[in-house]
This record gives sequence, structure tokens and C-alpha cells, in this order.
Amino acid sequence: MNLIHLTALLVSLTGIVLLDVRHRLFLGRAPGRALLVLTIGTAFFLLWDLAGIGLGVFFRAESPYATGILLAPELPLEEPVFLLFLCQLTMVLVCGAERMVQRRRRSRRPSGREEPR
Repeated sequence: MNLIHLTALLVSLTGIVLLDVRHRLFLGRAPGRALLVLTIGTAFFLLWDLAGIGLGVFFRAESPYATGILLAPELPLEEPVFLLFLCQLTMVLVCGAERMVQRRRRSRRPSGREEPR
């Protein structure tokens, strides 16, 4: 059993979560709502994967870096972790981009005047 791929995913996920919490982007801003969104997003993509596996579109490639543990036929242990990482990363990028746009708008607003809502 090789843990390189799983460890890389967990380290990457941890880094994104720490960045998120530090800057209060997604999990750091509204943890309950964020966990619900991450659960729904990960479940959606996991069902997508299972449908693809069932249709013969997706299959597991042998890798010397994977654990070799399967949760279902053609579904490696690393896949749900990757899907969670993908959802978390996407939400951090979206929330970070929104914050950058808001800051840019505030910095361009003439001082003393409110921007219309």
C-alpha cells in the first residue's frame, strides 16, 4: 500500500482549509453553510463518478502512488478526498475573487460618495 497520492491530497486540502479560515473566505466565514455546500457538492460529484463507472465511462487506472483500496468497483479511496478538495478549492477561489472585486470597486469609488445599490 502506497500513501503518496492520498497524503498529497490531504496536505493540499489542509493548506486550502487553512488559507480559507485565515482569510475568512468560505469555511472561515460561515462554517455551517460551507460544510453543507461541501457535502452536497462532494456527494453530487461522487454520484456523477458512480454513474460514469456504471456506464463504463470512468475506470480506475493502476498507479504505484495510490493506496489500492477501493470503496466500490473502480472507485479508489482517494477519489472522495479529491472531490472534497476540488469543491473546497473552487469555493475558496470564488469567494476570494468576489472579495477582490469588492475591494477594487471600493478603491475606485470617489471618496465621500456612496455607490448606488
